[in-house]
Amino acid sequence: MASSITENLLLLTDSYKVTHHLQYPPNTTAVYSYFESRGGKFPSTVFFGLQYIIKKWLTGQVVTKEKIQEAKDLYHLHFGADYFNEEGWNYILENHNGCLPVRIRAVPEGSVVPYKNVLFTVENTDPKCFWLTNYLETLLVQVWYPMTVATNSRYQKEIIAKYLNETADNLDSLPFKLHDFGFRGSTSVESAGIGGAGHLVNFQGTDTIAAIAVARKYYGCKIAGHSVPAAEHSTITTWGREGEKEAFTNMLTHFPKGIVSIVSDSYDIWNACENVWGQQLKSLVEKRDGTLVVRPDSGEPTEVVIKVLNILGDKFGSKKNSKGFKMLPPYLRIIQGDGISYETLEAILEVMKKNSWSAENIVFGSGGALLQKLNRDTQKCAFKCSYALINGKEVNVYKQPVTDPGKKSKKGRLTLEYSDGQYRTVEEGKGDPKKDVFVTVFENGKLLKDYTFDEVRANAEIDLLKKPS
Repeated sequence: MASSITENLLLLTDSYKVTHHLQYPPNTTAVYSYFESRGGKFPSTVFFGLQYIIKKWLTGQVVTKEKIQEAKDLYHLHFGADYFNEEGWNYILENHNGCLPVRIRAVPEGSVVPYKNVLFTVENTDPKCFWLTNYLETLLVQVWYPMTVATNSRYQKEIIAKYLNETADNLDSLPFKLHDFGFRGSTSVESAGIGGAGHLVNFQGTDTIAAIAVARKYYGCKIAGHSVPAAEHSTITTWGREGEKEAFTNMLTHFPKGIVSIVSDSYDIWNACENVWGQQLKSLVEKRDGTLVVRPDSGEPTEVVIKVLNILGDKFGSKKNSKGFKMLPPYLRIIQGDGISYETLEAILEVMKKNSWSAENIVFGSGGALLQKLNRDTQKCAFKCSYALINGKEVNVYKQPVTDPGKKSKKGRLTLEYSDGQYRTVEEGKGDPKKDVFVTVFENGKLLKDYTFDEVRANAEIDLLKKPS
């Protein structure tokens, strides 16, 4: 019996691509295509997630008789005609044991590459399977998602690092400064996993367990992210308005050591900070073996964060660090998890700096803006054919629409060269192989390069934290 319809590679394409084997020029034997970020919100892109797609969908025998029959039946119903390339898929089954005769070359995962540069290329390795290259476009282009999450997350890391560098004694806390709250806001468990893994390229704090599972299964990382006991409104409000102190006490009692995060704005955040934390439970907080993280969860973040810091500073005291910025006692911190995005982070950290509070005092949590408020156009991701072999003649293929110069595509076989600290895409086969940073990651059904999560993280590290070579 055929596998689940969503697990059949032959069905993981756009409908119109099913007819494309009939549309290429006669005697086409090679089609070569590439993927790039051709612009977008951020000037550079963190390349991440291709290995997930390769391992999950492309390795080994992915074509079977059952899958061919399933696809044939569905496409006949879908089109009302027999456009499906049954002969081509049977050829792959019979001559390649159901493995894909395709080569994929890519920049190392985690690489930070300025947009308008090629990120990976795809080509058929069997002349009879020229049609296969772009049949795979639909699936391969979905790398845009983990790649864009990783990019968005890294740019936020740079903002936080900048303010830590200016207002804190060190950057030791940076890996845990942006926590992933995005699981529930994702479109699916799979998207939460691969998007959340993209965030973990840059940080180590997450509540998205699916992301840990993806990093573990597809990048060999035993544990990519960490979390702490934390309250939500239901675990506080079920005690009733008059029972807020008891709810807080219960948290401190059940979690007497380490970090514990407690949402404190169920009713009145100012009263919670000034009276409940600052008076009624003050000695318990001070004596506890660990850190209490107070969480406001509503209001204008730039106003709420400063007021909470000022109240807690008045009640628990504060000291100036080596750079002259105020620090709460080490047993007390705050987390802002509402309204956090690339656009809001800097405003919060800037107002903290202007009020002489170190960025060390705060942790951020982000959900929808971290994993969901992104799309393929955020980094203008595109997959285009740039080269073909027709009647034995090499053809440089490109598009150049008169209505949009930004959509002009690249020509010929491509290399991504790195020299003098700069990336440069060289077109029309004129590149220097010695400078080409591309790695063959997949060929004829086999994964040829298996990146570890540590390798990806090292490649993606921000300049401020890179060790001198």
